[in-house]
Amino acid sequence: MDAGVRKILYAYALQNAVKHGDVPNPRAVLGRVLGAHPELRPYAKEIPAVLTEVLDEVAAISPEDWNARLEDLAPELAGETGGRKKERSKELPPLEEAEGGVVMRFAPNPSGPLHLGHARAAFLNDAYVKRYGGRYVLRIEDTDPRRVDPEAYLMVQEDIEWMGLGITEIVYQSDRMEIYYDLGRKLIEIGGAYVCTCDAEYFRDLKVKKKACPCRSHSVEENLALWDRMFDGDFAEGQITVRVKTDLAHPDPAMRDFSIFRIVDAPHHPRIEARVYPLMNFSVVVDDHLLGITHVIRGKDHIANTRRQRYIYDYFGWKPPVYRHYGRMGIEGVVLSTSSMREGIDAGTYTGWDDIHLGTLRAIARRGIEPGAVREAVVEIGIGETDISFSWENLYAKNRAVIDSVSDRFFFVPDPVPVRIEGAPEQVAGVPLYPGDTARGVRKIAFAGAAVLPRAETEDADLVRMKDLFNIRMKESGRAEYAGADLATARTAKAPIIQWLPEGYGIPCRVLTPEGDVVGVCEPEVADYEGRTVQFERFGFVRVDHADAAGVLCYFAHR
Repeated sequence: MDAGVRKILYAYALQNAVKHGDVPNPRAVLGRVLGAHPELRPYAKEIPAVLTEVLDEVAAISPEDWNARLEDLAPELAGETGGRKKERSKELPPLEEAEGGVVMRFAPNPSGPLHLGHARAAFLNDAYVKRYGGRYVLRIEDTDPRRVDPEAYLMVQEDIEWMGLGITEIVYQSDRMEIYYDLGRKLIEIGGAYVCTCDAEYFRDLKVKKKACPCRSHSVEENLALWDRMFDGDFAEGQITVRVKTDLAHPDPAMRDFSIFRIVDAPHHPRIEARVYPLMNFSVVVDDHLLGITHVIRGKDHIANTRRQRYIYDYFGWKPPVYRHYGRMGIEGVVLSTSSMREGIDAGTYTGWDDIHLGTLRAIARRGIEPGAVREAVVEIGIGETDISFSWENLYAKNRAVIDSVSDRFFFVPDPVPVRIEGAPEQVAGVPLYPGDTARGVRKIAFAGAAVLPRAETEDADLVRMKDLFNIRMKESGRAEYAGADLATARTAKAPIIQWLPEGYGIPCRVLTPEGDVVGVCEPEVADYEGRTVQFERFGFVRVDHADAAGVLCYFAHR
């Protein structure tokens, strides 16, 4: 029986499982196969033996995965099940004024590696550049020396490469300080800004009362003299700032005469020597204009900044970009705060920036989650203004669709218990590297009377089936009894199908999961898969991180 016939049987077995929400019915599957493929009727006597093996493979798959597996293997059959059809990715809404192409920017701060929140902005911008054509600027916003981690420059670049963004140019704000200084001076000269030496608390009290501070009445010449003294070292940090003249009666106090330059005495910036630094609302406007940014997509927490920045655009007579503000994306289950991550790493709570408990892209990648899956998940969320919660299950489903077909299958026995199986015939189990595709390879696992079984699935069990082998009946600790090879008996009894390995055959294996480490043994061949994903059958997908004399270390991805 060739691999093509086996694939047909596998597809119809999955269809039957999806349709009825239960393990496949062999007679129904056989009837459907022979009805749809009359050319196979001459092999009607040979098919049942192969079908039994196929049904065993399908039964070993998590029911939650049946539909996705069927859609990947035979989408035409998935449409006949009456189940949920595969959803297509939602298309992003069009952008106004984009027909001639766009210039977008992704602007992270180099305070640490990128995380899932960054990925949303990065992939959304990338999707629109691909859709309309144009340029995609990576702008490293490093004009706040207190938030700059010298190592993050490289980490951000590595994360960008992992995401596969279509970046066309890279700009470092720290290289553009003279531009900011020149335009800051010009804004003072045209009367759009003034230099303020008021005490911060005093100014804050005046602002709340909608009153102007005394510095607001300075002449242009007085302001320029103070501006020069900022660079001469006449003032310390906190003693002087440059403010934009806005509407003092504005209903939002945050809009009233906000700062755009300040002095920072420490720490030392890794790329430049400076004391006077632009604040974000000024440098962003300057760069968006001079770099020709046409559209800005960012979170709605920046709506107030968009309004502040409008004052600067108006003073210079520049046209602002088209703005879209999306709602907040709550991400539970991982740490996203860069400061919290760094504190945890320094304290030894986390092993590094790629610790499985963190939401960094490098932690996601180390778990075996592909950038294409992250892209689909965040682009599908879109740019709506409604706050949403990030769905890990959706990300896992998209990643499963990416890695399933390239992930070979292996046995992993967590918390293994040695068991002597009395009356069991010695034999060699032939287990496909991938279900339904023997051409891809078959693992040969020899049984010779004793095996290691997962403790949790055997402690209180009676009848169990050792996958791809036979049924056993558990006795007292360390003993079991051969109970025949009939799969139907195990199904009727709803016996659990468990992983196993010959005693002394497996190698030590540790799987890191967010809930804690799982220690066991796996097939020796797993050690050859460093840097790749495999599926530990009936356990889940893992990425094989590394292998050495002590065994194999894997990162859990998802089920």
